[in-house]
Amino acid sequence: MPVLTVQHITTYRYRQPVAFGEHRMMLRPREGHDQRLLESKLTITPEPVELRWLHDVFGNSVAVARFAGRARELRFHSLVRLEHSPGNALELPMGEGAETYPFSYGVEEMPDLARSIERQYPDPDGELDRWARQFLRKDGPTATRELLADITHAIRARFTYVARQEKGVQDPLRTLRLGSGTCRDFAVLMIEAVRTLGFAARFVSGYLYVPKQGGRVGGGNTHAWLRVYLPGAGWVELDPTNGIIGNRDLIRVAVARDHRQAVPLHGSWTGFPSDSLGMTVEVSVTEAAQDGPPRL
Repeated sequence: MPVLTVQHITTYRYRQPVAFGEHRMMLRPREGHDQRLLESKLTITPEPVELRWLHDVFGNSVAVARFAGRARELRFHSLVRLEHSPGNALELPMGEGAETYPFSYGVEEMPDLARSIERQYPDPDGELDRWARQFLRKDGPTATRELLADITHAIRARFTYVARQEKGVQDPLRTLRLGSGTCRDFAVLMIEAVRTLGFAARFVSGYLYVPKQGGRVGGGNTHAWLRVYLPGAGWVELDPTNGIIGNRDLIRVAVARDHRQAVPLHGSWTGFPSDSLGMTVEVSVTEAAQDGPPRL
């Protein structure tokens, strides 16, 4: 089982000392049968007067920091080592009747899945509906696994990845029309597309491991993809930015119904608008067995 090391450093700089309000961080990976946390260390400079942890409504691990005094720089340094077990979502067994589309979720599951099927963005002319339905077969039944794989691979092949530092996500119709976007934009586009088909889908925030042979985009920063619930197989990972089916090279940190519920780091500060000199984000993901744990 590969051991991966993740270093994530975010630094905010200011022209003169400013005061900091509460900051919330989603940087600690979710543990499960496919990833096991070995080490986690969070260093914040200046040191907060209080740092507490909680689980949000989705079970994500959230750190909340409170500060006193003023400073010209605020730095968050997260170090994580974990065992990561890659899996292929297309190989998972599925429940009876769910092998082909359309299918119905079980009565006992629907109360928990319903909000993850609801669409979040308006589509008054059915533009996204038509785009999603092009992947349905017209000459016979549509295999569920192949349907999701086709949409994932189509976004990877037809859309252009463009890094964007601004916060937030493009409206999926804008992404569809532009034919370009970030990993967040592609994740939201696919979430909305599969929801038009009746699938339960959630937004995932985390990290991407880029092997030495390359072939991945979106490294060097936080990454985003989605999960779709399939009866019998459970929640499966899909990364339309890289055409990944399953969790290979994907380190899951936060899962949410809406992308605004899975922001890696956000908070407030008090000062003049001109005081802000911007922020820098440095993310590295390496195989710990080869590179060894980094020194803090």
